[in-house]
Amino acid sequence: MNKGDGMNYAPVGKPDPVVKPGEFVFAAIGLDHGHIYGMTNGLLEAGATQKWVYDPDPEKVAAYRKAYPQAAAADSEARILEDPEVKLVAGACVTGDRAALGIRVMKAGKDYFTDKAPLISLEQLDAAKAAVRETGRKYMVCFSERLQSESAVYAGQLIEQGAIGRVLQVLGMGPHRLNASSRPAWFFERARYGGILCDIGSHQIEQFLYYTGATDAKIIASKIANYNHPEYPELDDFGDATLVGNNGATGYFRVDWFTPDGLRTWGDGRTFILGTEGYIELRKYLDVTREGGGDHVFWVDNKGEHYFDAAGKVGFPYFGKLVLDCINRTENAMTQEHAFKAAELCVRAQLQAVKVE
Repeated sequence: MNKGDGMNYAPVGKPDPVVKPGEFVFAAIGLDHGHIYGMTNGLLEAGATQKWVYDPDPEKVAAYRKAYPQAAAADSEARILEDPEVKLVAGACVTGDRAALGIRVMKAGKDYFTDKAPLISLEQLDAAKAAVRETGRKYMVCFSERLQSESAVYAGQLIEQGAIGRVLQVLGMGPHRLNASSRPAWFFERARYGGILCDIGSHQIEQFLYYTGATDAKIIASKIANYNHPEYPELDDFGDATLVGNNGATGYFRVDWFTPDGLRTWGDGRTFILGTEGYIELRKYLDVTREGGGDHVFWVDNKGEHYFDAAGKVGFPYFGKLVLDCINRTENAMTQEHAFKAAELCVRAQLQAVKVE
């Protein structure tokens, strides 16, 4: 169990290759956030072949190559973008720089796979959408709190099977541990990280859209605060938002940097999904005071009460679907519209948030 801050959370799924070695080549550019490790794991588990890694910081590259020695250290970003073998670039650079990197990647004729949040402004969103239209390439996002959580994947399968009827509301809680001393300077600069609702709130908004099937939503209310970290005046240490989807479903989520030191992992992430015929609760990363890890799924329907331990049983099917989407130009892993809508709504939630003093 990773007791850290979540920044280096790198889930490991089950190998489920959809391509043969060398059939689908990818590279990594931008190692500012540790989520790049989880993204790399997912692509490798899907059978993708890694050729390159690049970051201007040689220490980050050295650490990354310890985990993935098959990745050759490129001497520049251009070396990767000019390589015709590379079909996909995965990146986790500073949040405010992700859109610009993605546009360069797509204009080089490659698909782009970025850590969340995928962008931090409506201007960046417009530019990314224009580049997708111009190039025909993909701007995909790793919303890991759903895509790399076996309990979250299993909940999606239950909903698809009709286990709880029509989804009416999604309630999400995404607490994280701050570990301020371990964070880079950009993490505390609003113009670079985008704010808490744009950052970790993006996980929650994406899950709301996915579980409810909404294709759009309105931000009814949103709030941000810096309750306990005056030494970092641009940090939001708390945020929440209420949404209503275009299908009538509602959502509420809370995100914060207040995980206490006594918790054995970086955050007690929970999701509650209410349907017309039942409800689901996910205890994603642990079950407090009980032994073992996470991925606990509880649900109640008209037949009774149910529990499923999803750990090690479900895997992360998104990554194989993503690889095949890039090859076949399909949209089975995630539609471009969905990725951009989640990005748009988290930016709007941040922009209209009331600052609580």
